[in-house]
Amino acid sequence: MLFADLPPELHEPVACLVEAAIEYNVPANILLAIAEKEGGKPGQWVRNTNGTYDVGPMQFNSAYLKDLMSHGVFESDVAAYGCYPYQLAAWRIRDHLYNDRGDLWTRAANYHSRTPAVNAVYRADLMTKAERWGSWVEQHYITYEVNLEGLAASMQFILKPITPAASEKKDAAE
Repeated sequence: MLFADLPPELHEPVACLVEAAIEYNVPANILLAIAEKEGGKPGQWVRNTNGTYDVGPMQFNSAYLKDLMSHGVFESDVAAYGCYPYQLAAWRIRDHLYNDRGDLWTRAANYHSRTPAVNAVYRADLMTKAERWGSWVEQHYITYEVNLEGLAASMQFILKPITPAASEKKDAAE
């Protein structure tokens, strides 16, 4: 059994998180570690000192909800049971990983806070949890080391953006 070493209440969230990591091209160990750190529950609303709320299983900050509404995503979606809240978090984490500044861990910790001192504390614990989850993922799933040379040309944008000028040069050379 795939999840025999996890408590039963984690079976569905872990399956959802791994699926979301694959779908949104986010390292599974990082997504699992953020979920563990956030420690939310479906339907949960936690008030922050700044007046915002952390919502649902991935403790999505309510400050982001206005942006989500423009995509047809509502508070009830973020707070829901099932896989959808994890997919939303993976989507947001992917945006941090691909677009924010700093090293991988700082960008991942931006999910929680961009304030440097708060980010640094979260980042340190995130790295520890991600290392443990990385070992778990390797024990339970077939994983591959991905590098630019190992990707099909159509997928290389994942690790290295292809600029229009570069792709036009490639087309002209063929």
